[in-house]
Amino acid sequence: MSLLSQMKLPPTASSSTECKNQPLLFQDLGSRKVVADFSGGTLSSDGGVLLLQQVDRALGLTRRLASCFGDQRHQVFVEHSVPELLAQRIYAEALGYEDINDHQELRRDPLLATACGKNDPLGQDRIFHPGPALAAPSTLNRLELSNNKHTRCHKVPHDPKKIEALLLELGVRCLPKHAAEIVIDLDAMGHRLHGSQEGRHFNRYYDDYVYLPLYVFVGNIPLWAQVRTCEHEAAHGVVPALERIVSAIRRRCKKARLMIRGDSGFCRDEIMTWCESQPEVYYCLGLGKNSVLLERAERAMMDARARCCLTGGASTRIFTEFEYQTKTETWSRARRVVAKAEVTAEGDNSRFIVTNLPAAGFKKEKDRTRFTAARLYEELYCARGEMENVLKQQVLDLKADRMSTHHMASNQLRLWLATFAYLLMERVRTWGLYGTELAKAMVGSVRLKLFKVAAQVSVSVRRVYVQLSSAYPLQEIFRLCQRRLMGLPLWSD
Repeated sequence: MSLLSQMKLPPTASSSTECKNQPLLFQDLGSRKVVADFSGGTLSSDGGVLLLQQVDRALGLTRRLASCFGDQRHQVFVEHSVPELLAQRIYAEALGYEDINDHQELRRDPLLATACGKNDPLGQDRIFHPGPALAAPSTLNRLELSNNKHTRCHKVPHDPKKIEALLLELGVRCLPKHAAEIVIDLDAMGHRLHGSQEGRHFNRYYDDYVYLPLYVFVGNIPLWAQVRTCEHEAAHGVVPALERIVSAIRRRCKKARLMIRGDSGFCRDEIMTWCESQPEVYYCLGLGKNSVLLERAERAMMDARARCCLTGGASTRIFTEFEYQTKTETWSRARRVVAKAEVTAEGDNSRFIVTNLPAAGFKKEKDRTRFTAARLYEELYCARGEMENVLKQQVLDLKADRMSTHHMASNQLRLWLATFAYLLMERVRTWGLYGTELAKAMVGSVRLKLFKVAAQVSVSVRRVYVQLSSAYPLQEIFRLCQRRLMGLPLWSD
């Protein structure tokens, strides 16, 4: 027998078709056979997508976002409207399908089609291209690239300024109207590039080619997400962004005291000078070490070393403050600097922050010690780390760093879509899950425990009947969340 005749050749088309219809046999369960096949009917693994739709309708997010796009297609031949395309893309992002290629199979999901507003979730009413109800990856790709490619196929361009303003408006609307104090967090995170994207530059800190987007959050609420090239520092373009952000917040929270918080990358004279020129705008920023600052904090460091020795090597912190101005005239004036002199088992650890918050506090407040050196650093500045947790959710759970298109404009659009998806998830958590075990869960945990619910979908003339899994362990939380979200007023023009 020849070697060729002994080889197992791939099945022919007919044998492959027969294999698809055969049951799948697994290990027996005692006397019972364990048999599986693909005859379960119209199913979805994302039963919680209907909760996303309800939050979207309350915010008016996809409908308002659609108004930032210009639809130049011949409407007679259009089967997927711009609001439906955006809902499909954003809901899928929230559900963990960050790549457009995922929609090749996801477009068949009847529950996602229902959430996107498709009249026939099974796609049987499509006139020109019978098949799945939702758009194919190629259609979504044309939506993203319409600002860069001007062909007969790319006819849905968007207005970046309008989308930027919409994100800011929706974020500000989520702030409490009568807030007395609002902390605005700034951060820049390098998003690595894996190709020859437009505007790519090598960044020494990340040791790679990256974009350096500017993120601005208030607590868990996103206000700004701007793609930038990395040949500039983190503070580049922050003042124009703050002008728009502060103006928008002032229109909603007229009497709020605003605090700008960020790491040493944002400790620049132009940012501090701008804050000082605004009424009721303060800053608390990290300050990089230098020989002068270390010398000014040396007495506190010596005290910390002595206390560490007296306590048997226990970590010791001592805080001090002083007026400081750079010798190179990069600062226009002297400012208040708080120094942390810390000694740990690993050695000395000094840190510095600069602020215009008064050490004696504000006159009308009962607590006049909240801005003393120790409390300012430990309670206000160190709380900045929570924003880094928010950005981790953006990157790890929603893949906001997936900058895989060639053009900066389309990568910026992807970042905005991921940020809108995060806003929907955050509103589900805030409006629907408060007081539950998921109230402070990460976005990935909310998705896994609340949205990933098996569901069978039956479509008839009168209704879409969704049968969620009877074995779902968080049924009470799901019911509570649904009741709360259904009670929200719907957005209207």
